[in-house]
Amino acid sequence: MKKTLLNKIPSEILQDIRNFMSGTNIYDSSSSPEAKVYFIDKENGYYLKCSSKGMLEKEAKMTEYFYSKGIGAEVLKYISDDRDWLLTTAVVGEDCVYEEYLMNPERLCDTIAYELRKLHETDYADCPIMDRTAEYLAVAEKNYRTGNYDKSTFPDSFGYRSAKEAYGVLMEGKDALQSKVLLHGDYCLPNIILNNWKLSGFIDVGNGGVGDRHIDLFWGAWTLWFNLKTNKYRERFFDAYGRDKVDGEILKIVAAAEVFG
Repeated sequence: MKKTLLNKIPSEILQDIRNFMSGTNIYDSSSSPEAKVYFIDKENGYYLKCSSKGMLEKEAKMTEYFYSKGIGAEVLKYISDDRDWLLTTAVVGEDCVYEEYLMNPERLCDTIAYELRKLHETDYADCPIMDRTAEYLAVAEKNYRTGNYDKSTFPDSFGYRSAKEAYGVLMEGKDALQSKVLLHGDYCLPNIILNNWKLSGFIDVGNGGVGDRHIDLFWGAWTLWFNLKTNKYRERFFDAYGRDKVDGEILKIVAAAEVFG
């Protein structure tokens, strides 16, 4: 996870959080335009995320939930004012784009597949978001209607020749998506924290909830392709996860949803 040292605490940060940051090194650790992320180099480390008002509410809830399961960061403060602010502890270890992990791709592939299967077998009876599938499909529908057809993250759009074709596949197959496992929702290497190859926790779980396992399976296969610059580990990932739970046709339906962002 990249970190750029800042010369001073950004002025837009709320005063009580500024007080908490005082006297420590602050780093910009942002990785997307949707949110600013700051690393606070104090004690074992803290992260502060800032986004538009209301955008971090679900992430705060799901981070607390993952923490209650022993697989996430502790939420210290969530404030929704003009903007949203989420302050958490740092999860001990390194994310999976750490060089040591990338240098052993077979072990990395097997590890994230094994940990994903464990996550999907977690009891979710008290999860605060019980129907992530409905939310997921609603976002795809909205983005299709507003012309959000993503060809940047997925250059070949998974073989779909047009937004209309992808949408047709999604509409025909959407009822196959079920809400039966605890999802991470954005299961990518930067969001999986290992400590000497042992799972320490998951971060960026704002798209989590109870949903269809193939959403995480899709992203697990995608991140290995994206971060390792090869698709050679895709089938190994599914084998390590367990072929008994992988349905290639449902993965195609998920791919049709994902091209709409």
